Amino acid sequence: MISDQAITVLVSTAGVLLSLGYYPQAYRIWRKRSAEDISTPAYIVLILGTNIYLAYGFYRHDPVLISGFLLGAIGSWLILFLTLYYRRKRMGL
Repeated sequence: MISDQAITVLVSTAGVLLSLGYYPQAYRIWRKRSAEDISTPAYIVLILGTNIYLAYGFYRHDPVLISGFLLGAIGSWLILFLTLYYRRKRMGL
């Protein structure tokens, strides 16, 4: 049987790893100075989802949810910001 502490460590690790997945994309957008292939609606959906789970984590006072989804919320907002910034810049606005 797996202990509650082991499950907490496993879930925390998974949450952080999943949330870190946003940052290579953000780095690529920043490095290439282009967000041409990024789906804005997809990242809006991801922002909604990560922010709802983050709010739920705060509601439950659950550091596992908060740590994982805080990184995800920041990462998804970062990608949306960079996408809009570079698309606007490309259009000369």
